[in-house]
Amino acid sequence: MKRDETLLGILSRVLWRQRLLTVGLLLAVAGSVTLALVPPLVLEQVVDRLTNGEAVSFALALLYFLTLALSGILDAGKETLITVLGQKLTRGLRHAMCAKLSRLPASWFSKQDPGAIASRFVGDVDTVEALFASGVVSMAADVCKIVGILAVIWVKSRGLGILMLLVTPLLFIMTRVFQKRMLRAQLEHRAAVAKASQQVPETIRSIRTVHTLGKERYMARRYDDAIQAGYWAMERTNFYQALYSPIIVTVSAVMVALVMTLSAMGGGLREFFGMSVGTAVAIIAYISKVFEPLESIGMEIQSIQSAVAGVRRIQAFLAEPDQPPADERVTMEALLSSGKPAVELKDVSFSYDGQHPVVSGCDLTVETGETVTLTGRTGAGKTTLFRLVLGLYPPGDGSVQIFGTTAADLPPAVRRQLFGYVEQSFRLVPGTVGDQITLWDEAISREQMEKAAKMVGLHETILALDRGYDTPCTEGLFSQGQLQLLAIARAVAADPAILLLDEITASLDTATEARVLVVFWWSGAH
Repeated sequence: MKRDETLLGILSRVLWRQRLLTVGLLLAVAGSVTLALVPPLVLEQVVDRLTNGEAVSFALALLYFLTLALSGILDAGKETLITVLGQKLTRGLRHAMCAKLSRLPASWFSKQDPGAIASRFVGDVDTVEALFASGVVSMAADVCKIVGILAVIWVKSRGLGILMLLVTPLLFIMTRVFQKRMLRAQLEHRAAVAKASQQVPETIRSIRTVHTLGKERYMARRYDDAIQAGYWAMERTNFYQALYSPIIVTVSAVMVALVMTLSAMGGGLREFFGMSVGTAVAIIAYISKVFEPLESIGMEIQSIQSAVAGVRRIQAFLAEPDQPPADERVTMEALLSSGKPAVELKDVSFSYDGQHPVVSGCDLTVETGETVTLTGRTGAGKTTLFRLVLGLYPPGDGSVQIFGTTAADLPPAVRRQLFGYVEQSFRLVPGTVGDQITLWDEAISREQMEKAAKMVGLHETILALDRGYDTPCTEGLFSQGQLQLLAIARAVAADPAILLLDEITASLDTATEARVLVVFWWSGAH
């Protein structure tokens, strides 16, 4: 896999395209961290001048309030830029993943759960945004803020600096312990609430059985157990939250009191811990500022850990092998003038899982203008043969040739002109009734679309809708039989050279089935 197709490569490319935004974010983070250190230093000068009986200039007071305001503005700007750049990253990542999706072979989709594919584009990509916004960037800013605070404290009071260096890691470890226990309790609470919520509709659905068997007290006890489990989980969360804050406040107060006591002592301790009143005020402000980023870093580590699984799933998705590139030199005109059979299968074998063969040693030749009917029991491999002809799957052995060209080598644009395919079940696409027929193919004119609808007998039905062919197509707009007719109209709209009809008369009544078969007979479909 090329580097620019990896997750890191995609994110790097987006950041380069948004380099002005990226530089702005870095400047906002640096400015926010730097300005957060300034107000206590200005306050130190103000307090020292007041204690020395000196006048405080208006400019110094203005500087204090101005730095507070600028610090808040830069903080807000930082959060805004993080959000905007995070959205840019997720958009670029989803765009790259959609491009990857279009390059994957059909065999990959047959092995995937549609819900799992959707979760990659929604949940997993959102974790990347969280990794960026609530994880890496925020944690880097908080780490810089703590380092800056500790550096200032070290300069102002060497003794307090040493104490802070000893205490800060211990406080961080304590914070992580509390956070992990709170998170565990929160997860237990969510599970209990989900269990209780699930039991309500379950009880309502089976209420007659509950009454018949006299299980009212049993169901009430189950519901009460779930509620009680949620209550105790929430109690543990509240306990940890209530315990954490007093501990932090107490540690902060003890450290300040310890430093004040040591600085008041004589001898070498005064030089080691001594400080002015203004410095003491600044130190107290800095100590109170340390605990907020410490707590934030703990949550940011949690966000990063949660995002790692999503990042790995995206990386695994991007690492999936692409479908071999089609031969773009192949044209519709060259195929039709080749003189070769329309479809030719030579000793074709195929298995979805590599162990249980669905098709084995199949030979089939269909000439231009010829109609061939495949018969067999359910599961005999008729639909699989169609998929091989369409080039959606490569055969395990043998070859599948369409007008002398390997089916898998046909470019998508040529394939759309070449084949018309009616599946066993019709799949709605977002859009209008007309879009169900054309599939947004601009090469299909309005006249061709209406001709296809007339061929299957749906034209008048569609015109009777509120907006005709421009009516938004939703579930329930057509009956099951009409959807089958719509599938046939979709297949014939582009006037394809080859029609593949998989149980074409499924869901049709006898009269409609006879009319459709007559239409295809006289149209020369094959």
